[in-house]
Amino acid sequence: MKGCKGIENPAFVASSPYSPRRLCPSSSSVEVSVSSTNPLREGSPPQEPQEPQKSPEPPLSSVTPPGSQERSGPESLSEYEEGPCGWGNFQPQCLQCCNTPQGFLFHYCLLALTQGMVVNGLVNISISTIEKRYELKSSLTGLISSSYDIAFCLLSLFVSFIGERGHQPRWLAFASFMIGLGALVYSLPKFFSGKYQFGSLFEDTCLTAKNKTSCTASSSSLFYYLYVFILGQLLLGTGGTPLYTLGTAFIDDSVPTHKSSLYIGIGYSMSILGPAVGYVLGGQLLAMYIDVDLGQSIDIAEDDPRWLGAWWIGFLMSWIFAWSLIIPFSCFPKHLPGTAEIQDGKTSQIHQSNSLQHTDGNFGQSFKDFPAALKNLMRNTVFMCLVLSTCSEALVTTGFATFLPKFIENQFGLSSSSAATLAGTVLIPGAALGQILGGILVSKFKMTCKNIMKFALLTSITALALTFVFVYANCENEPFAGVSESYNGTGELGNLTAPCNANCNCLRSYYYPICGGNGIQYFSPCYAGCTNSVSKRHPKVYYNCSCIERKTEVTPTPSSFSFEAQAGKCSSQCKNLPVFLGIFFAAIVFTFMAGTPITVSILRCVNQKQRSLALGIQCMLLRLLGTIPGPIIFGITIDSTCVLWDINECGIKGACWIYNNIKMAYMLVAISVTCKIITVFFNGLAVFLYKPPPLGTDVPFQNQNSVVTSVSLECDLSKAGHDG
Repeated sequence: MKGCKGIENPAFVASSPYSPRRLCPSSSSVEVSVSSTNPLREGSPPQEPQEPQKSPEPPLSSVTPPGSQERSGPESLSEYEEGPCGWGNFQPQCLQCCNTPQGFLFHYCLLALTQGMVVNGLVNISISTIEKRYELKSSLTGLISSSYDIAFCLLSLFVSFIGERGHQPRWLAFASFMIGLGALVYSLPKFFSGKYQFGSLFEDTCLTAKNKTSCTASSSSLFYYLYVFILGQLLLGTGGTPLYTLGTAFIDDSVPTHKSSLYIGIGYSMSILGPAVGYVLGGQLLAMYIDVDLGQSIDIAEDDPRWLGAWWIGFLMSWIFAWSLIIPFSCFPKHLPGTAEIQDGKTSQIHQSNSLQHTDGNFGQSFKDFPAALKNLMRNTVFMCLVLSTCSEALVTTGFATFLPKFIENQFGLSSSSAATLAGTVLIPGAALGQILGGILVSKFKMTCKNIMKFALLTSITALALTFVFVYANCENEPFAGVSESYNGTGELGNLTAPCNANCNCLRSYYYPICGGNGIQYFSPCYAGCTNSVSKRHPKVYYNCSCIERKTEVTPTPSSFSFEAQAGKCSSQCKNLPVFLGIFFAAIVFTFMAGTPITVSILRCVNQKQRSLALGIQCMLLRLLGTIPGPIIFGITIDSTCVLWDINECGIKGACWIYNNIKMAYMLVAISVTCKIITVFFNGLAVFLYKPPPLGTDVPFQNQNSVVTSVSLECDLSKAGHDG
């Protein structure tokens, strides 16, 4: 390093973020033998007492200043506790092949896959079944879903701060235990709620002799299982916290800078593939009867409205799989072999700002340092810009993950299952591909911190442009009797009851759409006035429908003479679905392509000793400002486009049955574009504000925490380390 001339007086130390890189200590501050009359100068060979030495047990950085042991005590010597894979003195040779970054990444991916499969896959696909089985309202099942994020928000800061200096692989063993325990607790109501009684079949046709249902308020003891589900989600949230904070930081510690983005991208992509596995597995298990473990035969089929699937089996499988990962994580050492050497080869890219407080090597050892550490990160403007950009992106991505199936179902007239399948086909592969591509590109071109942020900015702008696909995708609503079409010239729009079905005593809370031979959709067979049906045909067909009148201009076909209506929605005339899915897939890829680069940028622009806490802050704010309000905002927006609500016998409004498709499309465009503009703004602001370390002052990660109030031999020792 240039610019260090002899010993400087600490009384004249400037209060600057760069001062730790340029200072040279007085001999009185460090207990080493240094001749004050012959200090090290550039180009001269280092003196023996000052020459840094690498010690194999434990490994020390080649640029660790003499005297650091006196400042930090044993912590400095054990900072990188590399060791073999095993438990105590039991260290089988067969396990050492896993004691590598690749081995750790493999187990990390399995845990991320399991966590994603349970939290975002099995929980979501089983919600409707749980609602029916335990008689819960949708608002209460929404509370179940939110419990995971609540636990994550409450614990992320503390776990990331405490675990930063701890044994991070063992924290992941704890995460495996909690995820498995949460999955087990979530399945317990099945074993304590008794056998499912499915009751008698509900008659969906028009029966004039049917008694009108009265308004009754019922309460059930099954309601109390709600708290068991919430407890399970809280445990799952506790397990997820170390996974995405300490686990990510450990991977970043264990690999070179240019490979970090690739490893993190692979790990995050597995957490995205987890929900896909959960949906596929859960879908197969829901085809099995809920009480399959009792071994009793039943006389109802899967298409019967009373059917409930075996939602609980997937949680038991996840419990066993998660707990099987406890042993592998517990055998990893505190740091993988070679970590010290890798850290020695890294240089700091921390954002330089006069507002940032530099800390010493002991900072973070005590919980009393937590407020100061939190304040230091919150004053890092680049870090906060990156976090706010991820929050805005999380808001829109979680909103679409929740409501994209509903959008596709209503816009293109598909069934719920078909819409969910198409949405999963677009969202899951697109998100995983984006995460991996982002990591590969950053790794391949070995981008610096600023270039990584520029790359994230470019992908965000591209995703913003592609978001306008919703304007192109909007489709007119199909004709619907009582909503947009009258009942053969009778009745009023907005009222499902007309003279042709007035005596049928139909329930507005039972939505079972059918398509008449006249091309008009009806709310249910009862509201179409149908009195007969044939359930053996698929789809189910209906006859003698008093509200359906065939148009004379319809060309007769053999099928049109066989029935008057069939179960399901009428085929949509909108042909934009393939184009919409293709463009939206590209938008998802570019959206998630910025995910891994922004995470890597966060790890680079903050102090090396505060990376886990930085990720903890990001995860907390991402949920508080993104994943929690996202579905709520999208839900309120979509509900504002409703034209037909479910109103039960007590006059209580429930779910929305029919939406205004055009208005829904434009409202989603407004939300998406707003969030994307916020993302682009904060990504651009981060690029503008970021100040990398000055050229020629490369400092290894180990020396980021030099104390401003005490002096070090860093400048001369760095030169000595290179010469040595």
